Amino acid sequence: MRKIAVGLLSLFRKVLLFWYGLTGKTLEDVAEQRIVSGRSWEEFCDTLKAAGASLSFPGAPRDPFSQAEGYRYLTRLTRAGLEAFVEFADPKAPILHRVAHETVKLGADNPDNYYQTARINGAWDYEITGQRNSVHYLSFGTQIGHYGEGGGMPPSGFLEGSDIHVESDGSFKIILSKDRREGNWLPMAENSGTLIVRQTFLDREAEQPAQLEIRRLDGDSHPGHVTPRLIDDGLKSASTLVAGASLLFAKWARDFQNHSNELPMFDQEVSNQAGGDPNINYYHSHWALAPDEALVIDAVPPECDHWNFQLNNYWMESLDYRYYTIHTNKHLASYRPDGSVRIVVAHEDPGVPNWINTVGHESGTMCFRWIRAANKPQPQTRVVKLADVKSLA
Repeated sequence: MRKIAVGLLSLFRKVLLFWYGLTGKTLEDVAEQRIVSGRSWEEFCDTLKAAGASLSFPGAPRDPFSQAEGYRYLTRLTRAGLEAFVEFADPKAPILHRVAHETVKLGADNPDNYYQTARINGAWDYEITGQRNSVHYLSFGTQIGHYGEGGGMPPSGFLEGSDIHVESDGSFKIILSKDRREGNWLPMAENSGTLIVRQTFLDREAEQPAQLEIRRLDGDSHPGHVTPRLIDDGLKSASTLVAGASLLFAKWARDFQNHSNELPMFDQEVSNQAGGDPNINYYHSHWALAPDEALVIDAVPPECDHWNFQLNNYWMESLDYRYYTIHTNKHLASYRPDGSVRIVVAHEDPGVPNWINTVGHESGTMCFRWIRAANKPQPQTRVVKLADVKSLA
């Protein structure tokens, strides 16, 4: 249904462009009319209102606590959308900013990640300069389109941090272009619209993220003036992000309930199309526990750059990792003598290592990740009584 809606929207826009051409109007002319008439703002508000439907999507919890979190989630997406598509929307002067962080969460955002994104234009060339510093994992990707368009974001280029040549002083530069370049090169396509940077910590408190800047190379790199079209497009994209992302992840969360308290591997192609890192294998699912129950997860971590497990609310927002232990990873976890790891999700501390706190939630979603794994072992899960956790073999 979502693909059909996106396809119809794309077709509608093409028809509008054709009609504007026949009438002699430009997109700038139309944007001016929409801004002056107030239609831009009205449609922005109408789309935000419609986004509330994701909170009543089939399968969504309707209790007051979950619904309150859902409305907070929509306000967070709105804030992220306005920053991305109004404040930082000019590909002439791109700004790397954090679209997901401690108080803006979506799509099972990784507590170990420092996410950054910037608006780009595949027709132009860019340069990223930076200091590598000590963060464990670093990757750069270009994607077709951008988050506010409502469709998928297939990858157009990827550069792994370990493949980047770094100078002896820790500095490096990367060229973004359609045509191959010598040195560190991140490919783009003509319709590339988004740069995504992922930095992943083993120990967030001890490691320093890479310091990065981006600038346009082949033309004026100063930001343009505010225009009616910039604001009209920005409001459309921001509201489409809120409606599209909330609907997409509401559907995912509903589907995850088909294998609640299990951790099957997620479809890699679906992940890539949604902007996921191709080096990461995901195990997404739903969880639900009674007050006296615990979810026990056993896994044998493979040789890999990194792995982690996290707990989310139903809306696929990571729980508050600033104040609660809602995740563990390759560095933080306690291992068993045979090299395996046992993770226990429970409402109360069961008195064993690797306890993951539900933070007052009775159910939600969860995610296990292997990053650049030599093989992909299946995490095993079982629901047991909380009182029995210590006596498990």
